[in-house]
Amino acid sequence: MTVKSLLAAAAVAGALVAVSMPASAHHAFSAEFDANLPIALRGPITRVEWINPHSWIHLNHTAEDGTQQAWMVEGGTPNTLLRRGINRDSLQLGTEIVVTGYQSKDRLCTPSCRGNGRDITFPDGRKLFMGSSGTGAPTDGTDPDEQR
Repeated sequence: MTVKSLLAAAAVAGALVAVSMPASAHHAFSAEFDANLPIALRGPITRVEWINPHSWIHLNHTAEDGTQQAWMVEGGTPNTLLRRGINRDSLQLGTEIVVTGYQSKDRLCTPSCRGNGRDITFPDGRKLFMGSSGTGAPTDGTDPDEQR
């Protein structure tokens, strides 16, 4: 076999492997979350995941009836949050925060309820946009990058 034949065979093999692997695509807001299911959660941070393509903030929300609900709230990419002023130091475990956003379409809460975070309010009153623009989430003027 010539070098060209070996390179061609390697390219074809690589393409076949890539095609056979499951794709992990980025989703639009409307694929997973419901703009008609707004949420307002208050509770201490229990875990933070700085992963791409979305960060996740976990918190224990106390419902009006006093029951505890575990929630995981999707935010923008870690880089997006950093540009908005949210970093690892501002998301300390145990910090009581308020998150507004939208619940998942499936409304399932096993093992945690899921939501897409719009805004996060810190104990000192700072309010920051935690979502990512251009994903189909409803516009309400809190995203500094949204077109008005």
